[in-house]
Amino acid sequence: MSLVALTSLAGLFAVVTGVNDGGALLATGLKIPSIPPLAGVIMMMVTVALVPLVTYRVARTFTTRLASMEGPYGQIALVVAVLAALAVVAVLNNRGLPTSLTLAIVGALAGAGLGWGLPVSAGTVLFVLAVALASPFVGGLLAILTIRLLMRLAHGRTLRQWHRAGFTLQCLAYAANDGQKMLAVFMLALGLSSPPLLVCLAVAALFGIGALYGLPRAGRTLSRGIIASRPLHGVTAELASGAAVIGCAAIGAPVSMTQTIAGALIGAGVAESSGRVRWHAATKIVLAWTLTLPVSGLLAAATALIVRGVIA
Repeated sequence: MSLVALTSLAGLFAVVTGVNDGGALLATGLKIPSIPPLAGVIMMMVTVALVPLVTYRVARTFTTRLASMEGPYGQIALVVAVLAALAVVAVLNNRGLPTSLTLAIVGALAGAGLGWGLPVSAGTVLFVLAVALASPFVGGLLAILTIRLLMRLAHGRTLRQWHRAGFTLQCLAYAANDGQKMLAVFMLALGLSSPPLLVCLAVAALFGIGALYGLPRAGRTLSRGIIASRPLHGVTAELASGAAVIGCAAIGAPVSMTQTIAGALIGAGVAESSGRVRWHAATKIVLAWTLTLPVSGLLAAATALIVRGVIA
């Protein structure tokens, strides 16, 4: 498999990740003017570039613990996995069901590995799935506690300061966890065991391009779709989701920041009144999450079997 083709595919994956995730990260703070969107994108890019130089534990879960993608056949399986994940996310998004690219790539890597007959760790897949399912609930519970604290401490200018702290925490959490799926795809494509600075910078730049492109659409999905939100809800979601996702990064479990933010927004809304939550929209999003991993896995497995049969 051509190195140029693999690198180009990894670059495309990073841009699509920016489109899918970047707006969601900014969405919670759109009603608070303390961090302009462009400054927010730059903050995300800086953390995505620098945090993996300190820790890339989650990236290693993708590259070494889920499935073995070594050798030429492993490279073909990687291509199948990335294309399958992108296809599933694109179809669901077009149907108005925004979903997690993290769940998609986890399922697709496992499915492509199984379809090609490569070693796949069932234990790791189940571990990642269990943590992914738990993260929105953890984010929601933390949000209930956080919003009660902020109601006592945060007013006016103080809320803007909490927003800056919460968004910074969220960026660090994303770079240490969810964002490392981009890095993992580059590491697999280039056969790297650790991420050099140049690759981290390239990932950050491509992510930033995607985030700027996808901000208008993706930002509206979370900031308006799940709850009738106020600035306090957004700050609560930033703090709660950031804490939850950093905790998952500490155990090497990749989780979706979008999922965790959504859970935190619901928790913040429920803490005030369940009537603030748009349950119909929340149910649609949960349905998309439920479908994403198994559908990505099945699509990647079927495609890998077909390609393997043609090549063999």
